[in-house]
Amino acid sequence: MAGLHRIVFGIARFMALVGGIILTVLILITCISILGRVANTALHSDIMMSVAPGLSQWLIDAGVGAIRGSYELVEAGMAFCIFAFLPFCHVTMGHASVDIFSNALPRRVNRLLQLLIALLFSVALVTIAIQLNEGMLRKLSSGQTSLLLEFPVWWAYAASLVGAVLAAVVSVYVVLMRLYELLSGRMIASNAMGAEH
Repeated sequence: MAGLHRIVFGIARFMALVGGIILTVLILITCISILGRVANTALHSDIMMSVAPGLSQWLIDAGVGAIRGSYELVEAGMAFCIFAFLPFCHVTMGHASVDIFSNALPRRVNRLLQLLIALLFSVALVTIAIQLNEGMLRKLSSGQTSLLLEFPVWWAYAASLVGAVLAAVVSVYVVLMRLYELLSGRMIASNAMGAEH
């Protein structure tokens, strides 16, 4: 079981790294777009038009301004990032937990609670993956595109679905792991990585 845990952990970690790279790109797109919008506003100002009208017009014509469709890219990319981080969060028990009551309970009862919580998470994540797949199929059949960039909306759904399916698979694995821990008395993954409050 420990070997399987390393494999699941590695896949979830890889997905989180991909999500981190995409998130970094989205941050850069947002910053560049904001700077471009500010520069474009400054170039249109009365001061710039009176001091350097030729330069201002040349830079405006060159395309200095907000990145076209940046909102659409960020919207689609953030959905992917959220689902990319979910498997790693789940396999490392990174969800926030309030342990005031459960700390006083015996270890076996805590393991049973961990199993029940993992089961509830699994039901939720599998349901989300199924519903996201249904939404993607609807967008695919409708041919809907984004407003400015006109890329098919189903692409964003499909990218998010990769993370959602992986999160669902990881959640089922965590249920089986917690069941194994409850029955065997052995600990595969501790809850020490969770955000405890």
